[in-house]
This record gives sequence, C-alpha cells and structure tokens, in this order.
Amino acid sequence: MAEMGKGVTAGKIASNMQKKLTRAQEKVLQKLGKADETKDEQFEQCVQNFNKQLFEGSKLQKDLRTYLASVKAMHEASKKLTECLQEVYEPEWPGREETNKVAENNDLLWTDFHQKLVDQALLTMDTYLGQFPDIKSRIAKRGRKLVDYDSARHHYESLQTAKKKDEVKIAKAEEELVKAQKVFEEMNIDLQEELPSLWNSRVGFYVNTFQSIAGLEENFHKEMSKLNQNLNDILVNLEKEHGTSTYPVKAQPSDSTSAKANKTPSSPPDGTPVTSPETKSSVNHEPEPSTLETPGGGIPKSPSQSTEAAAAGAEAAGKEAGAEAAKTETDSGSASSSLPAVVVETFPATVNGTVEGGAPSERADMPPGFLFKVQAMHDYTATDSDELQLKTGDVVLVIPFDNPEEQDEGWLMGVKESDWLQHKEFDQCRGVFPENFTERVQ
Repeated sequence: MAEMGKGVTAGKIASNMQKKLTRAQEKVLQKLGKADETKDEQFEQCVQNFNKQLFEGSKLQKDLRTYLASVKAMHEASKKLTECLQEVYEPEWPGREETNKVAENNDLLWTDFHQKLVDQALLTMDTYLGQFPDIKSRIAKRGRKLVDYDSARHHYESLQTAKKKDEVKIAKAEEELVKAQKVFEEMNIDLQEELPSLWNSRVGFYVNTFQSIAGLEENFHKEMSKLNQNLNDILVNLEKEHGTSTYPVKAQPSDSTSAKANKTPSSPPDGTPVTSPETKSSVNHEPEPSTLETPGGGIPKSPSQSTEAAAAGAEAAGKEAGAEAAKTETDSGSASSSLPAVVVETFPATVNGTVEGGAPSERADMPPGFLFKVQAMHDYTATDSDELQLKTGDVVLVIPFDNPEEQDEGWLMGVKESDWLQHKEFDQCRGVFPENFTERVQ
C-alpha cells in the first residue's frame, strides 16, 4: 500500500510538472506569435476592476487601523489629563465628587467609542476584504486553465492539419480539448457572474462604512460635549466659591533670576536726551551764578568795574565749586545720607544705528536702530508667532519697537545675532522676548 501511495504521489508530481512545462511552452509560442491566444476583453476589464477594488479596500483598511490607533492614543491622553485634574483638585473644594464622576464617564465614553468603531467599521472591513483572496486565486487558476485550453486546441488543430493523420491521436486530442474547454468554461462563467457583482457592491459597502463612522463620531462628540459642559459648570462654581479672578500668567525663569522679573525695559539710547549745563544745574538744585542777587546789583557799573567783578565772581565760583566737590566726596562715604543721590546716566548718541564718536566698526553691521546686546540665560519657548525662540547662550540684538506704545513692560524687541548675520532679514527674523530671561552683555 505504501509503495502504491508513493507511486500515485510520484505520478501526480510528474503530471503537474508536465502541465507546467506545456503551459510554459504555450505562453512562449503565444508571445512569439506562433500560436493565437484566446482573449476576453470583458473579463479582462472585470479583472482590472477587481484589482482596483482590492487596492482601494486595502488602503481603506490601513487608514482605518491608523484612525483607530489615533483614537486609542487620544483616549490615553484624555485619561491622563483628567487624572491630573483629579490630583490637583483638593478634597475640600466643592464639586470634588462631580469631578471624579466626569472623569469616569469620560473614560467610559472613549472606551465605548473605540469598541464600536472596531465592531461596526474594522470588523466589517475585514469581512469585506476576506472574500478577495479566494477570488484572486480563482482568477489565477482560470488563467492557467485558459492556457491549457489553448494548448489542447492547438494540439488538436496540428494533428488535423498533419499530412499523415493518426485517427487515434486525433480522437484522444479531441477528448482532451473537450475536457479542457469544459473546465475552463465552468470557471469562466462563475467569475463572469461574481466579478461584476463584487465590483458593484463596493458602493454600498463604502456608504455603510463611512455612515457608521460618521454616526459614531456624532454621538461621541455630542456626549463628550455634555461632559465638558458639566465640567465647566463645576469649575465656574469653584471660582465663585473661592472668589478668585483669572490673571494672565507669563512664563518665569528659575529663582536665580527672580530679581530680574521686576526689571522694566530700559530707555533706548537713541531716545536719551543730551544733558545740557542747564539740566545739570537744575538736577543739582543749584542756581546759575548769573541769577544770584548781589548787593548793589541794581547800581550801574563802568566797563572796568564790570570786568573786575566778573573776574572776582569767576574766582569765587571756582572756589565754591571746589568746596562743594570736596563736601560731596566726604558725604558719599557716610552711611546715613539725608538726601538721595541723583545719578544722571548718559548714553552715546546714535545716528542711523551708528554711535557718534565711537568706533564705526562696532555697529556698522548691526540692524537699524540697534540699542544693545543681551544674552539668554534660560531657554524660552515662543508661545506666539511674534515671539523669539531662545536657547541658553543665544545673543540677541535689541532694537526699538516701531510703536513705543505697543511695548509691554518686561518685554524687548530684538533679532538673534546668528539669524541677522546669516540672513540679514530684519522683518522676518525680529520678535519680542521676555527681558528677565536675558542678561545685558553690551
């Protein structure tokens, strides 16, 4: 029995090898034009539609899986956010239990949404694509049977056209032709019916799939909107109970730079008024020597007397100024001072970004209106399109605002030195940044 089984198996293998060889030979003859090929244009169009339908369905399945993965990720992110709210919500605050209930319903809503998407969309998609592999293999088998039919037909025709006819071989070839034709036509008829029906079914499947997704999304967002409204009511009630008000919060650096948080933007050097002798004398609260009244000031004097009086007055003023300077130096060393010292800080005047009287090479390559340089002491992440992104160590060239009224306290306008040197694009590179994240270096 074992030997007989082996013989049958070997016979099947030999038969299959013979079929493959015959099919290969027939295909070569057809490509060379020595044998005609049976073609069915209608069936070929059905096969093209089948391949297109399979490709579109596989892409839809892939995108749907990506969508479900995104829903799962959003679920996890929402869950962590609500857990954070539960952690910061103190037990004695009103609405604690309602907040926990909102968080629980939020988690259940996300879970239900994901599961319904799997059941009504993904599993349906898998079932829809599950029929394609069998049909694809039957199409391939139908192609092989068509080659067998053409080969049998050509063999039968060659025997009939031979000069020396062998009736036995002709009868056997005819029998093989009828058998091959029957097998091919059975498969061909089945596929001719199934392929158009499958192609037309895609419309209804797409409609049902996307309607299910749209309906699930609509219900999910509707229920999620209710939960968010409940949470908002809880937080509004909490705000009323505690009588708090909302204030805009700006990002602050570490404690080491907390002293810089109260620093207001310094006046631009271009706007610093030039100190005149009259200004200095008014600051020091000393009247001009010419305005001091002297005894007999209303009596006219001769030119010689006026000259002598002017010389004497100049000498007296010089002595008085020297005495005042010495007194000032003495008083400055004292710990207790009755009047605060007035310091007048002057800046070099600039014309078109160039320091007058200074080295031209220092500011010749600076942006228009350059004021001074600062260096970032901390990283700063921009929160708006008009802000600069800073990394520790970045050097920023500070420039004045186009409209001084737009400048907020604690904020400066500037352009990063690296961007300016590389692009020279003034309007595209400039932006605002918090002054307390930086330190002036020039």
